[in-house]
Amino acid sequence: MHAIAVRRGEDEPVLVEKPRPDPAPGEALVRTLRVGIDGTDHDVIAGSHGGFPEDDDHLVLGHEAVGVVADPNGTDLSEGDVVVPTVRRRPNGENAYFGRGEPDYAPDGQYVERGIVGAHGFMAEYFTSPAEYLVEIPDSLADRGFLVEPASITEKAFDLAFASRSAFDWQPETAAVLGNGSLGLLTLAMLDANDRFDRLYCLGRRDRPDPTIDVIEDLGGTYVDSRETPVDEIPEAFEPIDFVYEATGYAPHAFQTIDALAPNGVGALLGVPDDWTFEIDGGALHRELVLHNKALVGSVNSGVSDFEAGVDSLLGLDDDFYDDLVSGVYGLNELDAAFATDDSTIKTAVEFGRR
Repeated sequence: MHAIAVRRGEDEPVLVEKPRPDPAPGEALVRTLRVGIDGTDHDVIAGSHGGFPEDDDHLVLGHEAVGVVADPNGTDLSEGDVVVPTVRRRPNGENAYFGRGEPDYAPDGQYVERGIVGAHGFMAEYFTSPAEYLVEIPDSLADRGFLVEPASITEKAFDLAFASRSAFDWQPETAAVLGNGSLGLLTLAMLDANDRFDRLYCLGRRDRPDPTIDVIEDLGGTYVDSRETPVDEIPEAFEPIDFVYEATGYAPHAFQTIDALAPNGVGALLGVPDDWTFEIDGGALHRELVLHNKALVGSVNSGVSDFEAGVDSLLGLDDDFYDDLVSGVYGLNELDAAFATDDSTIKTAVEFGRR
């Protein structure tokens, strides 16, 4: 079967041939429909994130997948079910996090991630997975199912943020998304659809005309150019923010978020920065957190319940938004276009087959 991989010592995705996998007991065989591409994939290809399976010279890419069950193999699934796989899997041996059904809370070294670190991904014509890690989705979402995984990441961040404010009657009105990439835009659409916030902002570093700015404004959001208004100056330029969603991986944003927050506000940090030493006024930030009841939460990966919530959120988004967000779906002979990173590209996917 065809698969898309990165080889050790190389920094470009390549098409490879691999045998079709056979499902083990408790696993189903899935025929892949589409696999989305995001910043993590580009980091894995560049070698700045993730890692190869042991004793293998390549890593099959892809963690945002949707497929159709080809062989249920004795599981509770049925042939033809449309499914989305979660990402984390058990390493060698059991551990308490997987035993509790909480693999997304396992620390480094106690998991592998399909297509990212230690385990082959889903960017192949077929893949296998334990049935417990396959989330059924409606047929109507088959073409867009590769967006369930990023939506699940945001659902988990929402849950953590709101849980941190659950001790009192938190009534947020404003939200800001830091980052106008595909995850940031998807998050902005989810915020717009859930009616929790009256005013939305999205921060980026783009000049007009730009397709991401168009999406922001079509969703009713205000575009904030960070070259003109840094994150910590948003309250002065616009208004204090009740909820900040950071999806840039730009380390100063984590600390600038504290000043951007309104009293009782919360920031969810999802970006993964490189090491970076810089000066901050730690005392001032400490005071802001304490005296104004602010909070920061970190979030990574997501679990089955988050995937299920992501499905519900995607069903509530308009077709026009999907058309604007997904800038291209490409075949196996179009890898250069699928993995492009120019300013006209927002979200792409590789198509392996049709429903």
